[in-house]
Amino acid sequence: MPIGLIVLVVVGAAIIAGAYFSLPDDNARRFLATAAATGLTVIMLLVWWLFFSGISARTRGRSIAVLAGCIAAFLTLVKLEGCSGNNYPVFAWRWTPKHERPQLDLPSAEGVTIDLSKTTSSDSPQFLGPDRDNQIPRVRLARDWAAHPPAELWRHPLGAGWSSFAVVGDYAVTQEQRGSDELVVCYEKLTGKVCWTHSDTDAFISLIGGDGPRATPTIAGGRVFTMGAKGRLNCLDGATGKAIWSHALLDEHAENFTAIFPEWGKSCSPLVIDDLVIVSTGRPNGHSLEAYDTANGKLVWHAGDALSAYDSPVLTTLAGVRQIVIVNRESVDGHDPNTGEHLWTFEWPGGEPKVPQPVPIEPDKLLVAAGYGLGAKLLKIGHSPGVWSVSPVWSKRYLKPKFTNMVVRDGIAYALDDGSALTCIDLETGNRNWRGGRYGHGQILQAGDLLIVQAESGEVALVDANAEGATELGRFTVFADKTWNEPTLAGRYLLLRNDREAACYELPLAN
Repeated sequence: MPIGLIVLVVVGAAIIAGAYFSLPDDNARRFLATAAATGLTVIMLLVWWLFFSGISARTRGRSIAVLAGCIAAFLTLVKLEGCSGNNYPVFAWRWTPKHERPQLDLPSAEGVTIDLSKTTSSDSPQFLGPDRDNQIPRVRLARDWAAHPPAELWRHPLGAGWSSFAVVGDYAVTQEQRGSDELVVCYEKLTGKVCWTHSDTDAFISLIGGDGPRATPTIAGGRVFTMGAKGRLNCLDGATGKAIWSHALLDEHAENFTAIFPEWGKSCSPLVIDDLVIVSTGRPNGHSLEAYDTANGKLVWHAGDALSAYDSPVLTTLAGVRQIVIVNRESVDGHDPNTGEHLWTFEWPGGEPKVPQPVPIEPDKLLVAAGYGLGAKLLKIGHSPGVWSVSPVWSKRYLKPKFTNMVVRDGIAYALDDGSALTCIDLETGNRNWRGGRYGHGQILQAGDLLIVQAESGEVALVDANAEGATELGRFTVFADKTWNEPTLAGRYLLLRNDREAACYELPLAN
């Protein structure tokens, strides 16, 4: 074998190995780096073979023609449809029909009364459940899905987006995109029948991240509050879907739009506290967090200068003080819920998207985590008159949830580590107890003493997890396509969706 070829093979192998092992804590970027290194190696070998191997000019010409033909054929026959959570490309034949969003069958308003002000103990009226903590504590599910399988109540196509369902009483509300319209749609919980729709011409397009809205509606006081992918804040009449008031938050400051608009779209689910609705806008000059009057949409207070991440504000009590906590692009911040006063900040740089919600841990701890190699931190919040302090108790790389929201229970935390495996860490030390069970970039939800895991592949699993390990009790397939949406559990009814379909299942309860 020629020395030049041997050198190229060794150098190429070293480049590929270096790319693979240089990013052990970020599967998506490791794949991109390895793919780029492999492509570079192939190009080097082709150049050597075509111009330095000694082949004849005729063979060289024919080889270049064949290579060009193969590339042209691939580009002609194949199209890129998107990417997985690990940035693996998803290809399809070009003649494969584009996934069309069917027109909604709009209901007749005659004789229909929809009341979203009538609440029940089974409601899940906002992102991550009734308390925005990713837990449904009062339900007790049967543990044997083989003997008592979940029953599908309905299934139908719906518009694009990564929103989840908010549920009050007999109704479930979500956000979706069809064509150029961004919609808020109210469905009957047990039938999937459309009750009303609200439409704005605010389509958001992203080949890699997926089209459509990202946030989940919030239902409060019979009204529906939504944040669109381009920053439109709506307050809708829960009975009809008609707008009561609306703000195009980022368009109102168009001169800064490029600087403040997140690459993957606005994903802030509105937080309603009494008569205020609070959202992260990411606008500078004291407007990164804003509160509006729920009745008339007037701006009540604004505070902060941080650019927004992909998180939603959380109401909690830390160090004895009631406050709003929000993860921003380069920091974690606390604000007074009545005035917006900036109470404290913890600098958390890195320049990477931060998606998982912060998890308050009484009385004075806050768990934050992110993917892209950033890992998890447990923060201690201290307060004395006029003075706040924030310090990390520990920082670990064991838990790096990229899209997954965490569950905290009994002194331990669970999440899907960088789309790899269900992982458990001890909150006192930050050490990993175990990892196992691969669900990709899915989501988890605490249901009583069990975990419901929505896998990226579209399967749903029931998992019994504790500090010692995890046992999968059952699993079934819901969707055949990529699923990043958070599941919603309202009593015994599990509402699921991705960017193509929605379904509702009745789960068996424990005796």
